[in-house]
Amino acid sequence: MHIPFQQIENIPKLIKDFLAQEIPGFEHSVFNLENIQKQLDLKGKSFSGVRRKLLAEVLKEQHASLPQTVKQQSNLEALILEETFTVTTGHQLNLFSGPVFFIYKILQTIKLADSLNSSFPTKKIIPVFWMATEDHDFEEIDHFSTRNKYYQIPAESGGPVGRIKIEDNNFISQFEDEFKDAPFGEDLISLLKKTYKKGNTLAEATRILVQELFADYGLLILDGDYAKLKMQMKALFKEELLHQTVLESTKETINSLTEKYGKVQVNPREINLFYLSETRDRIEFQDNTFHIVDKNRSFSKEEIFLELENFPEKFSPNALLRPVFQEVVLPNLAYIGGNAEIMYWLELKDYFKSIQIPFPLLIPRASFLFLKEKAFDKTKALGLETDDLFRDFNTVSKKVLLENNEILNLLQEKEKALSAQFDQLMEISQKTDPTFGNLVEAEKTRQLKSFHRMKKRLLRAEKRKQAEKLERLENLFQKVHPGNKWQERSLNFSVFYSDYGPEWLQNCYREIRVDESELIILSI
Repeated sequence: MHIPFQQIENIPKLIKDFLAQEIPGFEHSVFNLENIQKQLDLKGKSFSGVRRKLLAEVLKEQHASLPQTVKQQSNLEALILEETFTVTTGHQLNLFSGPVFFIYKILQTIKLADSLNSSFPTKKIIPVFWMATEDHDFEEIDHFSTRNKYYQIPAESGGPVGRIKIEDNNFISQFEDEFKDAPFGEDLISLLKKTYKKGNTLAEATRILVQELFADYGLLILDGDYAKLKMQMKALFKEELLHQTVLESTKETINSLTEKYGKVQVNPREINLFYLSETRDRIEFQDNTFHIVDKNRSFSKEEIFLELENFPEKFSPNALLRPVFQEVVLPNLAYIGGNAEIMYWLELKDYFKSIQIPFPLLIPRASFLFLKEKAFDKTKALGLETDDLFRDFNTVSKKVLLENNEILNLLQEKEKALSAQFDQLMEISQKTDPTFGNLVEAEKTRQLKSFHRMKKRLLRAEKRKQAEKLERLENLFQKVHPGNKWQERSLNFSVFYSDYGPEWLQNCYREIRVDESELIILSI
């Protein structure tokens, strides 16, 4: 079953409007083949041969530590050619990939590249995974969950997470206990041991993991924490330090989005850069001096520009500058991300225009839900459609408990009749005395409130009376939303891979439709 995002209650309205091309100025940022052709033209003109040569050099260096598949080698060789482009996704370095949507977004990127290679046979489209090695919030990525256990590793936080070395991998023995008897459990255990060896950095571990899972698909893996790549950002970083260019250029878009959709996903700072040392710290400008926040260190303008010139690798973009970094160093056509990612990318379009870098097409990634056949049977037995499982639980439970309820139907009938009577009385009373009309309105409100109270009491009574049915409904929702989150945001890929192995990856790949942002529900 495939459910378009527009039909799912809790998908943000901004995402729905973006997909429907109802946000002025973003019509050409939505995925379709016509917009891809425009991106090919724009990126082809703007991405220089010098950048291609450097990118090819960097990716070969970064892939040298691991054996490459024939498809990866072909993609690495093709990067130097002007007809070669990329489609990209990125993610944090979550322990053993973290939530399973990590896997889905990579598969969708691969599927998109394959589809575009078929649609544009004179071009070469390569899927790229961007590792967020410079993030410093280790607590966000130090764990993952299965159905039965929560796994976590200890380490010092505050610095770029990609540089953290694994010193304690005791969680592997617990994982082994959980999965040793699963059909593909030994494969997972072997992968975990290979990936999270003591002494490996998290960047190395994530590269090994992604390589093992996706090398046969031709995926290339890029680490932005690399001096040669940062060299290309010196001019833009300098502008950010001098003129707060992100803050200034995004004001109009952010005001427009805020007015219609409420608070934006990420608010720009005055300076959207960090300084890298043993930790990753914000840069602030006060009293004509650049200060490294939480460090006893500061720079004059001349000093910080000299530091940037000599050591660009010490400057790290935040969430709003990282997309720009990506689009500068890659011949990229499209970015696939979660809804939150897409929402902060949308803030940046005017900034991209101001620096004359083509803004990529944005594609909200597909979501997956895997349910046992029994869960589908229970859904039908409760009188629900599958998409009801993604609506508000209180609304759905009310529907289940009160459907065809004789008392509720009578209450609604009498309430409607009473309301009509008061409306008729109101219409006539207006012809006599306005104050009498106010009395009628007040009495209508008072009496209708009593109906509201009776319906609430009725629902409470039915919850007690149908406690067993309510419990079945709660259990069903818990299977769909473990920990009160979507399944893909709660469970690790090992839950599914342990039973089905590589075929599970291939099944997900087959089900993805690159021209749709949707929820895909499959039985297991």
